[in-house]
Amino acid sequence: MPHIMELVGKTRVVIKDGKVIEVGEPEVKWCPIFAKVRGINKITPEEVKKNMEFRIKDFGMFTDKRRLELEDFVGFGASEVMMTGLSRGLLDTTVTACEGAGTVIANNPTLVQGMGGRMSGLVETEPIDGIINGITERGGIVLDPSTAKMDPVAGVRKAAELGYKKIAVTVAFAETAKKCRELEAELGLDLIIIGVHVTGLSMENAQTLLENADITTSCASKCMRDLVKPLAQVGTAVPLFALTQKGKELVIERAKDITSPILINTMPLPVLPEGKQPRELK
Repeated sequence: MPHIMELVGKTRVVIKDGKVIEVGEPEVKWCPIFAKVRGINKITPEEVKKNMEFRIKDFGMFTDKRRLELEDFVGFGASEVMMTGLSRGLLDTTVTACEGAGTVIANNPTLVQGMGGRMSGLVETEPIDGIINGITERGGIVLDPSTAKMDPVAGVRKAAELGYKKIAVTVAFAETAKKCRELEAELGLDLIIIGVHVTGLSMENAQTLLENADITTSCASKCMRDLVKPLAQVGTAVPLFALTQKGKELVIERAKDITSPILINTMPLPVLPEGKQPRELK
């Protein structure tokens, strides 16, 4: 079974044995993050392939040579916020996804950032021994090493069995967020649910995710931008939104770790300058 990831404009890419074997059509033609960081001014299948090959070469993504300690990629990504939350004791552990391992429970801030900092939308994956061993050596727990399955709800349940209460979990689907909330009530947990990879969500699914998440990325989602009523917003091109008080506290805690100057202001949210948004929004 190959690995499938959606990245750079939600383009579906298939990887097998550390090689890109298939690249789909980008759903989004321009992303401000990739324009700024990688100089990609028009997202094409060729550019996406080059970007995936760069990740494989640069830090061993989808290979046994995967580096699991990586520097911050953006100021306020999901993994960066979780890393700070763990460092400050606001979180006990996290439930996230890593290629070659699937769902992972980890309370090592460096590992959480290393796995997630360059992670795009992982659709499916299969076990890669080098990655699973690297995660285990750094104190992470792979939910199912034999299949590398992705199941955030089972990951939260397992984290609870291990005695963790304050758990951050990343979810890409509205239904998953809802099930995590139900599990939180059932087991008496204190979850921070973070929406990721939300490009292309329907109005209904975006609404359900917003009702159940504490923090969400916006990616290139038109529905998220139309429906969101955030308590706090970070960034204006591909914003991160805090939706609840505890989500807001975690995002503000992250702001303390940012070395560049920060403007803090009050105003009606969201703030979405037209020329800065991904194109076309989905």
